[in-house]
Amino acid sequence: MSNRCYLGVDLGAESGRVMAGLFDGEKIILEELRRFPNGPVQIGGTLRWDVLGLWSEIKKGLASAAQKYGRDISSVGVDTWGVDYVLLSQNNEIIGQPFHYRDARTRGMMNKAFQRVSREDIFAETGLQFLELNTLYQLLAAQQNTPEIYTVADSLLMMPDFFHWCLSGAKVSEFTEATTSQCLHPTKKNWAYDLLKQFEIPTHIFPEIVPPGAKVGSLLGEIAAETGLGRIDVVAPAAHDTGSAVAAVPTQKTGQPVWAYISSGTWSLVGAEINAANLNKDVLNLNFTNEGGVDDTYRLLKNIMGLWLVQRCKLAFEQRGNCMGYDELIQRAEREPAFRSLLNPDDQRFLNPADMTEAMSGFCRETHQPTPETEGQFIRCALESLALKYNEVIQSVEKLTGFEIEVIHIVGGGTQNQLLNQFTADACNKPVVTGPIEATVLGNVLVQARTSGEIGSLEEIRSVVRASCELQQYEPQNPESWMEAKQRFSQLLSHP
Repeated sequence: MSNRCYLGVDLGAESGRVMAGLFDGEKIILEELRRFPNGPVQIGGTLRWDVLGLWSEIKKGLASAAQKYGRDISSVGVDTWGVDYVLLSQNNEIIGQPFHYRDARTRGMMNKAFQRVSREDIFAETGLQFLELNTLYQLLAAQQNTPEIYTVADSLLMMPDFFHWCLSGAKVSEFTEATTSQCLHPTKKNWAYDLLKQFEIPTHIFPEIVPPGAKVGSLLGEIAAETGLGRIDVVAPAAHDTGSAVAAVPTQKTGQPVWAYISSGTWSLVGAEINAANLNKDVLNLNFTNEGGVDDTYRLLKNIMGLWLVQRCKLAFEQRGNCMGYDELIQRAEREPAFRSLLNPDDQRFLNPADMTEAMSGFCRETHQPTPETEGQFIRCALESLALKYNEVIQSVEKLTGFEIEVIHIVGGGTQNQLLNQFTADACNKPVVTGPIEATVLGNVLVQARTSGEIGSLEEIRSVVRASCELQQYEPQNPESWMEAKQRFSQLLSHP
């Protein structure tokens, strides 16, 4: 009997893939059908997404899937990053080239928002952490800079919802992605209409919200013909990539908040899975977020700048003629002395600097630390600082949930960074389990498999992940050596 095939379209900040998930009822195998680059496009002093280019690449990947797996294909679903969106007119014209979340138009917009509605009231209506890149502040920036677009906008589709519309024609918003917008009420699980009205943002543009795993329609006839796929189901998985990644965490303790996760990639998302949004003042004061998950769970988490620091350091080295792969950079970092320089990964200067190494050196000078001088020192500074930030966040998770974290699961591409994995175990003084690398795509296709009836629950999804993937464990080796660094790091976090 042929494996059932589910197609996962996974769009990240640097690249996109069309993947096949082949499920035999017990294990799942992933196969990459097409990979393509992604990233911001600079135009007119702004940063945008090339959504039409991405759509063209997705269709090519779907055509490859049709040629290889044909009638074994059951459905397709898309996951992407959060917060960004596409506006459509009543006649389905794209209004403007969609903005990239690192575009500078939202700088200062959060403080302007607080002049209209208090921070406390925004949190009570949304339960979300305060980041200037959130959809709410993007919408307020549009209201300030290009108010005319609201006179013609008929639909707002978050990024994965836009591609589901391209596939099926359905205009809906998947729950986990909608929760990244700071426009959704965390207990009503619908748009925060009262808040949106206070900001004079038109509420009619926000579509119906559907849960992860919802069938949103069938593949449009024209797309079915172009790709050769036929009228397969279009299923919204946990369409926010972190939602899919956390669904694929291989824990055996679903429903028990005694494990933490780090979805490690360009961003690091660090938190715990809880059964209801936590809206108490400590969550607000610690600037944590409540993002939706599978089966009405919430992800109580914090965004950290993540391996973006390393990626941009690598680019800066290359611009100076020093081209090295990540493996060599990590080896060089391992040979450097420990804790020479530390930084706060979430300092605003690291969001999108022209030169990451210059930004890191500037932080070190301002905090009276030696500046990194070699490639290895820059990378070690970034990795040690990330591990210390993970520790700080996980301690806050324990405070917020009242449970001691027994193990940390790291999933995603960052699991390949063995030095950071060990640093995390040492800094947090907790065992770390890494894998799967392809957690996001696994979560995507396994939610589709559940929709088809082949899997019955979130626990079963995670059981399939454990049966299908190789995991690695890291034990704390020398946590005592990190004590002084933790004190230094705590002082750095208060640096203005």
